[in-house]
Amino acid sequence: MNTLTVKNIKIGAGLPKVCVPLTGTTKQQLKQQAEELKNTNVDFAEWRADFFHDVDHPFEVREALHLIHQIIPDIPLIFTFRSFDEGGEKEISKDTYTQLNQSMIDSGKVDLIDIELSHDETTIKNIQTYAKKSHVFTILSTHNFQYTPPKKEMVRSMVRAEKLGADLSKIAVMPKNMQDVLLLLEATTELHQKHLTIPLITMSMGQNGIISRLTGELFGSAITFGTVQEASAPGQVPIQDLKQILEMIHRIHR
Repeated sequence: MNTLTVKNIKIGAGLPKVCVPLTGTTKQQLKQQAEELKNTNVDFAEWRADFFHDVDHPFEVREALHLIHQIIPDIPLIFTFRSFDEGGEKEISKDTYTQLNQSMIDSGKVDLIDIELSHDETTIKNIQTYAKKSHVFTILSTHNFQYTPPKKEMVRSMVRAEKLGADLSKIAVMPKNMQDVLLLLEATTELHQKHLTIPLITMSMGQNGIISRLTGELFGSAITFGTVQEASAPGQVPIQDLKQILEMIHRIHR
């Protein structure tokens, strides 16, 4: 059925679920962003820890996570450290990346961990095994901020994500024109209908790709990313507008 349930939220059924990133560089900014999310109709929050200035200091990271969880304990939380090569704010070593993710899993305060497919399989498996023992779900993701790969390559990478044991697979690509957006949507449909048994998250970034963030229910993308203030990737839509459009498409599509 291509679905996954996290804290009673069924990913892959009905409307695409809306996730809002927390991109604060300080604990004070993260606190403010979490407070703003508390009163919104958001399904998931994602802490983009690569934005956090003190991400190299384990105590500060744990303190920041505790602060976020204290404010929005009932909103499922995705933990993500996005590497620089995939659009993140900074780079860390492979060992630090593994230790950081394992520390977040140990906290008991995150529900999903985003792991990049660009890491070697040993790193991926180490984090996944650790996550599964603690009943934390994993997203295996890939991001291309330069261009949109051929459809076969996009399909192959998402199939690989499922074979590696992902609970969700995610691909984000940059279009150079509207044909690239259609290519991403075509790959999404093929993956959803023919290849995957896990929920899929896809998006075409930038202004050209906004349509892909709105039409997930039609093509098979289960989560879309919106904003309250700061965006974590180009083309993200303010959450109020995003919810209205998703609900309108849902009514028409039914």
